[in-house]
Amino acid sequence: MNKILIIQTASIGDVILSTPILEKLQFYFPKAKIDFLLKKGNEALFNSHPFLHSVIIWDKTTRKYKNLFRLIKYIRSQKYDCVINIQRFTSSGLLTLLSSGNLKIGFNKNPLSLFFNHRIKHSIGSNIHEAERNLRLIEKITDQAGFPMKLYPSQQNQAKVSQYKTVKYITISPASIWFTKQFPEEKWVEFLSLIDQNLRIYFLGSTKDKEMCERIIGAAGNDNTMNLCGRLHFLESAALMKDAQMNFVNDSAPLHLASSVNAPITAIFCSTVPEFGFGPRSENSAIIQTSEILKCKPCGLHGFNKCPEKHFRCAKTIKVEKLLNRLE
Repeated sequence: MNKILIIQTASIGDVILSTPILEKLQFYFPKAKIDFLLKKGNEALFNSHPFLHSVIIWDKTTRKYKNLFRLIKYIRSQKYDCVINIQRFTSSGLLTLLSSGNLKIGFNKNPLSLFFNHRIKHSIGSNIHEAERNLRLIEKITDQAGFPMKLYPSQQNQAKVSQYKTVKYITISPASIWFTKQFPEEKWVEFLSLIDQNLRIYFLGSTKDKEMCERIIGAAGNDNTMNLCGRLHFLESAALMKDAQMNFVNDSAPLHLASSVNAPITAIFCSTVPEFGFGPRSENSAIIQTSEILKCKPCGLHGFNKCPEKHFRCAKTIKVEKLLNRLE
């Protein structure tokens, strides 16, 4: 194993969930050159990563398929000993199939997995964490041992957020791609009105999340808050999360970002359930859900843009006191 390629061109959270593979490969093949293929926009996760030889970027926003075939040509030229495909889509299967890699590994749900050397069963709902499912891909070339999710904020990342660490603080990441995965804004407002007013609160997210956070801050009237949405990159956010008293997140990418630095986590699951395998991995972590038995929960793996039942009780019946208990 002199040259290895990992393919994961899905979302931020999916990329972070694949990092145990990177950790384990480096442990078993410390002299191997490991490359990682991801979609444009996620490459900052691996800035200055100590174990990566190179990061290969697929730009899906413009000329997606032209860029895909350009990638295939480049990957074939690299003559990898092993290509590990974590994704389950045809495009990544094509990249793997045409890679010229000696050993091609992927999940059996990939439409082109029939042509891989090793096809690993992928099953969601068996209460197995996604990080463990991913590690099964490399059991045949390593073993069955577990490895952590891990990212590496640099000294520059630490320095950027050091100004925010002069007081005790928590972080809140209230947004998600899916509405039904988001703890309701009014619930965050209630939470902010009940916590210690001397505790600093930092809101984290992308530029797109800034307006939502401004609404929450404005409605809560808590003067000890700061909206950092769009002001911090991935690894800077991770560095800030690491030393927080607590990080409050939904079932979304910030949850995995916090897990990657073993930061304290309170994960709120609304329409989804942790049994899908996307819960927190930090030593200090807790999952909060409604105590009400709902036949409609979970309503889907990824959530929806609105509640299919039009009541959103999976989120609205979660008691704020459960969040407050995590600050004691």
